[in-house]
Amino acid sequence: MNESAAYRGVFPIVPTPFDDVGALDIDSQRRALDCMIDQGVDGLCIIANYSEQFLLSDAERDQLMRVCLEYVAGRVPVIVTCSHFSTQVVEDRCRSAADLGADMVMLMPPYHGVGLQAVEQTIFEYFDRAATAGGIPIMVQDAPLSGVHLPVSLLVRMAQSIPLLQYFKIETSQAAGKLRALIAEGGDDILGPFDGEEGITLMADLDAGATGTMCSALIPDLIKPVVEKFQAGDREGAMQCYNRILPLINYENRQCGLRATKVIMKEGGVIRSDHVRHPLGPLDLETREGLLTLVQDLSPLALRWAR
Repeated sequence: MNESAAYRGVFPIVPTPFDDVGALDIDSQRRALDCMIDQGVDGLCIIANYSEQFLLSDAERDQLMRVCLEYVAGRVPVIVTCSHFSTQVVEDRCRSAADLGADMVMLMPPYHGVGLQAVEQTIFEYFDRAATAGGIPIMVQDAPLSGVHLPVSLLVRMAQSIPLLQYFKIETSQAAGKLRALIAEGGDDILGPFDGEEGITLMADLDAGATGTMCSALIPDLIKPVVEKFQAGDREGAMQCYNRILPLINYENRQCGLRATKVIMKEGGVIRSDHVRHPLGPLDLETREGLLTLVQDLSPLALRWAR
């Protein structure tokens, strides 16, 4: 892929709607996809951590992948998260995603709790085998959830040695410094340096060279102007837009987590229920009201899409 064809911009995580008893709500899933595409996103990521992928059965995961890819039908690029500790399972998932029309897969490094992790060489082999199996671009998700330290030297070695591995979602602490080092050491082999963590460090990460962000589905329509203005050279305008939404991003990141998107999409009539699966629980009333107060002042599309 040449640089002009590189994926960049806003690629939010698609939530997984359930009904009030916890069953998949496919109609709400399709409505969520439409709502996000209507917000002008540059792409989507499905079955990620903010999609509650760790609370889905294998059969549900396969069903959601098929439903989402068929329904989006090429309107925007779709990234499918295929993370698993088993390299063989990852290979199977990458093949399936590619066969169904995914544009990219995203993987965290292999981990299973804090005590069961791979060493650098087997991490390299894990990503190499995933690339061979899927035959489509790979994004490395460098997330604190895994507990796996991915040094910049390893990320650069993988980018230089695995042709399909050129995208990186960096959401560790001090992400801007890691992005800057990755880009400096990897050069042209780092095609897509992305920011994560709901965009809570977005301006610092853009300054460091990030060309995209993988936020939640809460306010991608309000995050996109930040990225567009910055990429157009209007840093001051980008900062003004960012300062307006930062209190909400902070509240989402520190108080609500993945539940924020569901609360707002339900409030806006996009999905029927904001249910999250046990052992997760709903937001307490005070936190929910605080979220709604912040969101109503900004009036994102998700809050009024179905009205």
